[in-house]
Amino acid sequence: MHATTPPKQQEFLKTLPGDDIRQLLWRFSDRFDLQMLVQSVRAVARGPVARLVANGGRNTHEWTPEKNALLTDFDNSGITAAFMDPHEGGYLEGPKNLALSLIAFELAWVDAGAATCSLATHLGLSPIHQRGTKEQKDYYMNLAAPAPGKVTKRAAFALTEPIPYVGVETGILCGKIRIAEWPEGGEPILEVNKRGRFITNMGFADFVTAAVESDDPRIQGTCMVILEEGDPGIFDRGVPTRKLVMQLSSTSDPVFQLKVPASRIVGGYSVVNGKIVPTYDHGAVIEAVFRRTRVGVGLMTSAKLLSAVEPLIRYHRDRFRGSGVVVPGSPRYELGLQQKEDVTHRLLDIWAVGEAGASLGFLTARMYDELDPIEKLKDAALAEQGIGGGMSAVKYLRKRSVEAIEFLEMQSHHESLRNKARYAALEADPVIQYLVTDGQANVLCPATKLWNTGYGNKMMREAVSLMGGYGITEDCPGFLSYKWMDSQLEATYEGPEAVQRRQLSMTMINEVFLAQFRTWIHDMRRVAATEPGTGACTVASAMHLWLWTLEHLQHAKDADGAKLYQSNRQGVTFPMADALCWLLASRAQILDVEHLRREGAGGVIAEGFEGTVAFLTDLCHIQAARAAGEVARICSELVFGYMRHPSWDRSDECSTCFKEEELQQLESLIPGASGFTSEFIRIDGSHDSKAGPCVQSTGLRDFTRLRSKLDGCLAGALLAKDRAADSIQKVMIPAALDYPQ
Repeated sequence: MHATTPPKQQEFLKTLPGDDIRQLLWRFSDRFDLQMLVQSVRAVARGPVARLVANGGRNTHEWTPEKNALLTDFDNSGITAAFMDPHEGGYLEGPKNLALSLIAFELAWVDAGAATCSLATHLGLSPIHQRGTKEQKDYYMNLAAPAPGKVTKRAAFALTEPIPYVGVETGILCGKIRIAEWPEGGEPILEVNKRGRFITNMGFADFVTAAVESDDPRIQGTCMVILEEGDPGIFDRGVPTRKLVMQLSSTSDPVFQLKVPASRIVGGYSVVNGKIVPTYDHGAVIEAVFRRTRVGVGLMTSAKLLSAVEPLIRYHRDRFRGSGVVVPGSPRYELGLQQKEDVTHRLLDIWAVGEAGASLGFLTARMYDELDPIEKLKDAALAEQGIGGGMSAVKYLRKRSVEAIEFLEMQSHHESLRNKARYAALEADPVIQYLVTDGQANVLCPATKLWNTGYGNKMMREAVSLMGGYGITEDCPGFLSYKWMDSQLEATYEGPEAVQRRQLSMTMINEVFLAQFRTWIHDMRRVAATEPGTGACTVASAMHLWLWTLEHLQHAKDADGAKLYQSNRQGVTFPMADALCWLLASRAQILDVEHLRREGAGGVIAEGFEGTVAFLTDLCHIQAARAAGEVARICSELVFGYMRHPSWDRSDECSTCFKEEELQQLESLIPGASGFTSEFIRIDGSHDSKAGPCVQSTGLRDFTRLRSKLDGCLAGALLAKDRAADSIQKVMIPAALDYPQ
């Protein structure tokens, strides 16, 4: 008899993931400046912001002195200056996408209105920061940077127009710009007429970046222009919008009728044949702005979901305490509603979505931090070759995309199989690295905004429902009802779901991105080889199914002969965009947990580390299974849904049906053979009562094989859910919520 080693006991989650875990997951454990920023923002969020909410500050649409005091708190905590470079009055070197995302996350953990108030200030400055002239950047960034003894000037961003045009699309503008004066040899003076709708920060903004279009043959196209409160004319802040949500941000419908110098055109201008030609049209400006600022909005919803975990656990455990018939120490007293699997499993679904959304959002923020310096190097490289902006740059980059795909293919190979000289040359080429990174960012940004806010909003409703009647009261712990309502606006802010799906439907078919996507499938397989409990195998199989479906749809036609994958066929393109978002979020979540497993091992995080990693791994598996289910459903609907169901009365659609006499002959040769089919027509022309013959999956064998494989990959997902549910019953939480402070 040989002694057997008993199986290792499963470690449970001891406490909710803290800063040490989060810093590793989201890759800022080596950034002391960001760690201090998070602590500073958290003090504001759980102190002044939380107290204002608890004291009824959300009960009015007006911008009150109490709300206005938050701006000083933002200044004093470093929130406002985080946007600026050190020479502009800031304190963070380099790109700041991750820093701004962490600010949005911490503020939204308590209140989305406060987070939006902060984001909108940065949004108002972003057109100047991204596309402004050096003079514009130096002047307005310093103007908006807090400093002792200095009045901080606030910015707003005016894009949308009044009803009925509000929200139609960003290309439709009613704001007009004309030349009021053009002195001989002097600078033109512009007359700007703009009516805004739902403009955030207008209760206190000192200057506005507004989108306008030419109403004068001497001005070309559209542009963005900077308007200041002291300019000659009308600077009317407008009537406060009667919002049901985000009342800690100021929103109104302003009216501007001002005269400003032409030097206020964002990015500057040139004069060509007596005509003012802005360097950037308004579309080029907002493209550079939104592709970054949308990430923070997506993370705001993820923060809400993760902030709901502790209040829900506390509510479920305390549900029956205080009753004379429930004895301390009994399961009913200690666990309350957590005795029932329903609440723990539903809470795990909320938690998993929050983790996946946060992973996706912070991954995207970090990618933009990588992209910003690469983009500058790319611009310099193009300038050296005499290539400016516009279509010349687009054509050049399109031509170089073949090399970017080559680089990605070489990158996926083992180092010994690469052409080292060629690989090194491509790796050092800023244009190639830009194409690779930009191809990912163009997908990850709208995916973050679409999935985090769209699906996250649905899960916030689930969180409120798990509070029972308490969930829809003003004193609901964690302000969950407010967060649920606020998430409705987050799904629309900076472009509703349709805008994100439209962008994804174009960027996700970029060949450079698809080459990268193929390498991600292999990466997930490698993770699954060592950590099968993450669900990485499930995600890889779902990614393979999605990729097969995309390639099929791009060449397939429906039953009427119309092409399936085309821009106006949004019943095809939009669901595929949704399916991709599920995959990207689950992949990001798995990558974060694997990073935590590697970097946190060896005593870096000693207390409860193994239990935390085991729990987060199970959350990955739970989310991977849900993502796979959504992808399988969407892909199956699209592959089969545009095929016409066969009919009994069409000979070409019943070509595989037997006639009764044929079955009789077959039965005489092989007794019992007729029992294997019900698709036969009797001598009198009748048939079984069913819709029609079964669909023949001609050419879809690979799809059915991949779908069957994916179903098998779901093995173990619900076992992971059961283990995670046990952890929820045992995890320790503080005696009381730590806000308001």
